[in-house]
Amino acid sequence: MKIKNIQKFNLINSIALISMSAWGYIDTNSITAIIPGAFGLILFILGLTLANEKLIKLSAHIIVLFTLIILLALIFQVLPGVMDRGGLGLIRVILMISTSAIAMIVFIKSFIDNRKSR
Repeated sequence: MKIKNIQKFNLINSIALISMSAWGYIDTNSITAIIPGAFGLILFILGLTLANEKLIKLSAHIIVLFTLIILLALIFQVLPGVMDRGGLGLIRVILMISTSAIAMIVFIKSFIDNRKSR
């Protein structure tokens, strides 16, 4: 498994989730804006565990699970409401969806490549 790719894209995604979430909270004062940031923090911490040889496989799979959960939540729960309001909130959500979707693609490709190399 190409752990460097997983680490890099997980870091990019977690930073995007945390920063966009913080910006959303500052902009709206809504506590629910912090939820993507909480997922970003969890993903960041899980990314640190990828350095442990014994935890690589478990950590990578948990990262994929959490990334999928936040991606689906952003698409099906957050996006419809934000599309009605538009503005900067829509840009923040699209950015979080984009980084999460790209991370998922990289993770899945990495898992497929790892399976083929066996």
